[in-house]
Amino acid sequence: MPKFLLNRWHGLHIYWSSIVILLLSIALFFYEWVLGAVGLVLGGVLAYYTLAAERAFRKGLNQYVGTLSHRIKKAGNEVFNELPIGIILYDEDRMVEWHNGFAGRMLDRESLIGEPLHELLPGLKGKDDKDQKLELTVGKQIYQVQVKAEHRLLYFQDVTALISLTRKYEEEKIAVGIVMLDNLDEATQGMDDQSRSVMLAKVTGELTSWAQKHAVYIRRTASDRFLIFMNNRSLKQLEQSRFEILDDVRDLTIEHKLPFTLSIGIGAGSDSLIELGQLAQTSLDMALGRGGDQAAVKVGQRLSFYGGRSNAVEKRTRVRARVISHALRDLIRDSDKVVIMGHRIPDMDAIGAAIGVLKAVQVSQKEGYIVLEGINPSIQKLMEAIKEDEKLYRWFITPEQAMQIATPRSLAVVVDTHKASMVAEPKLLQQTHRIVVIDHHRRSEEFISEATLVYMEPYASSTCELVTELLQYFHDRLTMDVLEATSLLAGIVVDTKSFALRTGARTFEAASFLRRNGADSGLVQRMLKEDLEQYIRKAEIIKHAEIVYDHIAIAATSPGRKYSQLLIAQVADTLINMTDIMASFVVSERTDGLIGISARSLGQINVQVVMERLGGGGHLTNAATQLDGTVEEALAKLKRVLEDMNEEEGLFE
Repeated sequence: MPKFLLNRWHGLHIYWSSIVILLLSIALFFYEWVLGAVGLVLGGVLAYYTLAAERAFRKGLNQYVGTLSHRIKKAGNEVFNELPIGIILYDEDRMVEWHNGFAGRMLDRESLIGEPLHELLPGLKGKDDKDQKLELTVGKQIYQVQVKAEHRLLYFQDVTALISLTRKYEEEKIAVGIVMLDNLDEATQGMDDQSRSVMLAKVTGELTSWAQKHAVYIRRTASDRFLIFMNNRSLKQLEQSRFEILDDVRDLTIEHKLPFTLSIGIGAGSDSLIELGQLAQTSLDMALGRGGDQAAVKVGQRLSFYGGRSNAVEKRTRVRARVISHALRDLIRDSDKVVIMGHRIPDMDAIGAAIGVLKAVQVSQKEGYIVLEGINPSIQKLMEAIKEDEKLYRWFITPEQAMQIATPRSLAVVVDTHKASMVAEPKLLQQTHRIVVIDHHRRSEEFISEATLVYMEPYASSTCELVTELLQYFHDRLTMDVLEATSLLAGIVVDTKSFALRTGARTFEAASFLRRNGADSGLVQRMLKEDLEQYIRKAEIIKHAEIVYDHIAIAATSPGRKYSQLLIAQVADTLINMTDIMASFVVSERTDGLIGISARSLGQINVQVVMERLGGGGHLTNAATQLDGTVEEALAKLKRVLEDMNEEEGLFE
């Protein structure tokens, strides 16, 4: 305890003692004045001593307070200067008014006072006008900056170690992948065992070298399947290299009639190995559903695709078609009724495929209905022919009627699309969990995941081709009406551009089956005829086409002019047939107010990837998208995507 406090304690005791003595002296003075006088003298002495003690206490207190204030001020200054937190005060002109020692050491300057804040810390420019927390790199260090805009105050905390540790943790998280040979059976068909083993050894060696180069653990689990493990650092390297192993394996086996292609599915971003395995399988399914020869990487909600430059390999075996056909037959027989629908504003392929499925339903002696939502001008003549056939047209219903008749035991068959948002009546998919998807498009991220049966083959020319194959195995003695067979053939003819594109051996086999069942090719040609006015409108758009990257044609329509999606697609088809053109893009305002982009290629350029970057999709050689805004804005976005792809992969050089 300080000495002045002890003196104070003694002084208080003497003070009260003197009071008591004085009171007693006054009382004694009335009985014995001598004793009273002595008491008064003694009380006076004690009172004097008390006053002296009080003066000493106040003097000691003042000295103590003065010393304590100095010590506190000194300690405060030392704390501000030694705190592991930088503090900067600045004025209204963004000039430094005061800072502590840490801030000076942070910027390697003895004094920052009077310096422009944004010259010292350029990264803060435009970010110091409101209270917020942000990260700022100064030299090799990373700081968390807390901005107090109202007080013009900045706090800096060094988080370099924390950020480095976080990054290291993220980089070392495990990713799981599956590598699959897409076409092992097709590519090795006709090879003897020795040649097959030598070829597989080459491919395996290439995969092993690739894995060692990128620190990937690879383990073979089947003749055509490998399991791979890596960390996120290695995965990032693979994505930066855009999975060059896809091209390496294809080039290694290019001398064969059907070179080997790979599909890779990778899952990352989860701490659960079980979930990572599921993500890897989902990604592989996505890569295979898009035609193979590509890698799909799913990291949390991000799904990225790499490769996919070649067309899907046509399967030479029909085993899967037969299995799917029998499974579909069982589902139809186990349902009370079947509702068939394609995408909104259906085209020839969607209507033809729906009519084919309706035939399968009727053969199974079940009720079947086709949901029709909107009439595409391209199917106007087909619908006129169907309306004349009362026996067929009576099964066409509206989306509202479909919602009324559907029950939980009804079967919904979706054709020519696999996106729930694109079907004629999306609510119908919620009314029943018995769903079948038949489609030939490359699989996109949006997919009807709860489907009971899925038949997706990107190698197929059209959905009509797939449905025709299913019909061949559906019943031993299946017979078709002329209009039914012709509708299926028309869908194949339209999607193959009269058997010129995406046509395989199985396409001609399907067309042959339909021809034997009464399909009228002359009627198909009459349905596809165009009038002179439409031809002139197409020529008007083509007149304004420009050539970019030497081999890409882009045509954009004039502002305010609206064209149907069919006409836009036909212009793209015409442009792709021009000399030296590898890809064509047509941008136009549609009749519904949206901006449509149709894209075509001959296979060297994957227009599906281009359209996916703009929110659309389709095939490697045939894709499209719809955008909001103006033709000029859509054209600028398209050119920006082409420029980015050229910088990333050099596709157009």
